[in-house]
Amino acid sequence: MSTSRRPDGSAAPPALRGCRGIRDRLLRRPMAPALAVSLLSFAAFWAARHATAPSMIDLMVYRAEGRAVLDGHDLYAMRATYADLPATYPPFAALLFLPLTLPEVPVLRAAATVSGLVLLVALAHLSLRLLHRPLHVPRPAAALGVAAVAVWSEPVWTTLRYGQINLLVATLVLWDLTRRPGRRWAGVGIGIAAGIKLTPALFAVYLALHGLALHGPDRRKGPWNPWLRQAAVAAAAFLGTALLAALLLPHDSLRFWSGAVLRPDRVGRAELTDNQSLNGVAARLLHTGDPGGLWLGPALLATVLGLGAAVAAALAGRRGLPNAGAWSAAACAVTMLLISPISWSHHWVWCLPLTLLLVVEAQRRRSLRWSAGALLAALVFWSYVPWWVPRDPDAPRPPELHQNGAEILLSACYPLAGAVFLGVTAVVALRVLCGGESGHRPGGAAGTARTAGDAGAGGGAQAVAKE
Repeated sequence: MSTSRRPDGSAAPPALRGCRGIRDRLLRRPMAPALAVSLLSFAAFWAARHATAPSMIDLMVYRAEGRAVLDGHDLYAMRATYADLPATYPPFAALLFLPLTLPEVPVLRAAATVSGLVLLVALAHLSLRLLHRPLHVPRPAAALGVAAVAVWSEPVWTTLRYGQINLLVATLVLWDLTRRPGRRWAGVGIGIAAGIKLTPALFAVYLALHGLALHGPDRRKGPWNPWLRQAAVAAAAFLGTALLAALLLPHDSLRFWSGAVLRPDRVGRAELTDNQSLNGVAARLLHTGDPGGLWLGPALLATVLGLGAAVAAALAGRRGLPNAGAWSAAACAVTMLLISPISWSHHWVWCLPLTLLLVVEAQRRRSLRWSAGALLAALVFWSYVPWWVPRDPDAPRPPELHQNGAEILLSACYPLAGAVFLGVTAVVALRVLCGGESGHRPGGAAGTARTAGDAGAGGGAQAVAKE
């Protein structure tokens, strides 16, 4: 029988040999323990959620939208739940909500929670795929472990508590970004996501800029390249959702596109702490429920910086920047959340791929500074900071209009973290582009393919052809 030995040749203590044996067994068969850990975490989440008696209020609004479509009522005159909430999404979303009218409410709530947990595992899997991780265990096992931790983050917890569709939207986008840009249907996921919630349309803009800046038209193959084609498919899919809704719901489509889409106040009060966008920060900073156009300047700056950082990361991917696709995708997502008039805290489920990216970078760089950055990001999104300040969404004049300096900073934690991330993305990309930091290409054919994939529209597996 072989004996485990230390580097100096001496035998390892029995306890250490036992720990190594357990570790080796877990690495050989990780699925069973990963599944057990995730089920235990999800069961604890379910118990904690049940103890708080959530209303799943957004799910009830979706159900009411489906019922309004079935009954032929005016979708954008509808009000639902005790909070008197209106429909705010494009009419295509209401068509998708039709199946929600079939089950009874208790069954619907349970099914929505289970579906949300499944989508969380899918989002974790796609985030790891975007990062080409893990290297030593099966990705499904790692995704289960990541989801077991992510379910306790504030954006994910709140998404599942309200019965929101954020996990579905993020999964559709990441599914698209992790495919080969040249695939026939690449872009459809982003187009459908934009048809549901509009804001993911920014990813189509990023793809178009990526295609123009990274490669430009290939005259030998015509005016298209895979990234411009993916952007065009996304735009076509989005238009398809609008046309389908216009065909089936002409009156509601006219109501939405001619007026409701231009009224962010239908979504909710801008000043509420839950609104983690630049518009919300401006409203709380100015102690007003309507900051007017004063937030448009910062929003424009964030758009330029965010999309510029995303495209710069893609360009740096061609020079060997690892995880370039993940940097680009996360930068675009953060930009989308910052510039939207209303980005509730649960919209920030993109904290999952963002935090995973920082963890992977800290591991790759073996840097204390990067480890501290990853830990700080986790603390921001897992510490429920937006809930620390006084809040009363039902008050005629909510306490957010009277916040002091410390409360304003706490209630701006997600936008501040997002702005810092965009700055870091720009610096990382520009250092590679300017030669200040060389890309770290993994050795071997597999490593070359991985780095080439990072240069894709979203970290897909397609190798970048040399010009």
